[in-house]
Amino acid sequence: MYCTFYGFRESPFTITPNPRFLFMSDQHREAFAHLVYAVESRAGFVELTGEVGTGKTTLLRTFLNRLDSEGHRTALIFNPCLSSLELLTSINREFGLQWETESRMALLQVLNGFLLEQKVAGRRVVLVMDEAQNLSSEVLEQIRLISNLETETDKLIQIVLSGQPELLSVLAREELRQLNQRITVRYHLLPMDFESMRRYIEHRMELAGRFRAAEFSKAALKRIYRYSGGVPRLINIACDRALLIGFNEETRMITGEMAAQAVSEIVGRTPYGKGAGFFLRLFRHLPRW
Repeated sequence: MYCTFYGFRESPFTITPNPRFLFMSDQHREAFAHLVYAVESRAGFVELTGEVGTGKTTLLRTFLNRLDSEGHRTALIFNPCLSSLELLTSINREFGLQWETESRMALLQVLNGFLLEQKVAGRRVVLVMDEAQNLSSEVLEQIRLISNLETETDKLIQIVLSGQPELLSVLAREELRQLNQRITVRYHLLPMDFESMRRYIEHRMELAGRFRAAEFSKAALKRIYRYSGGVPRLINIACDRALLIGFNEETRMITGEMAAQAVSEIVGRTPYGKGAGFFLRLFRHLPRW
């Protein structure tokens, strides 16, 4: 709605995990380096954790996109509600494999043959399990068994388990101790600090089409940081609403008061009448039919 007013080609603060908008804060850069090290050193298991909205999925998609297709084969599984058999089926499907019998043994044999072929061809195989905190113990045990596909010298597949902090508790279960002991690379992604958030906001606006198409005052930035705690998803939600308010007020300067109003509307503290009035005022900017 406000893109034309500010001169954006697209909305700068969507909450979908678009790798093109990834901002490499110091935290994200370090997490990325851990992922690269783990794959290049054939570390086996990698654990990436972080609070909701800290950018784990965007980082993982960027990481997979940057692995050259000649030297790597990758698969991303984003469905925690799988049985162990469904997991194997999904993995083989993601790698483009074909099989005849829907049995766990047959699927493992097909996968093992594929991994050996990739090893001979000099390629690394990477499997990413996102939202892994929701996986059942049965499925996590199946993932451990997949990691047993190896030669005398190398792991044939590198497995990244990514999830919310609850994943740490899941892996600490007694029945999963064998899997937990095999994780050799771990990283916990923290929210951004205030300065990183400021650069993040400018970064997204520039990628959307215009550098400083809107200007967030220091008071506005402080209010957004206080609300978001430096979590990218919450920053996006607050900035998007603040830009809507700026559009409604026909100004490119986002003040602290506007940011406070945006946050109040997001958390539901705006009185009904005032909130309704905001959207009614926006109505005058819509085209007439």
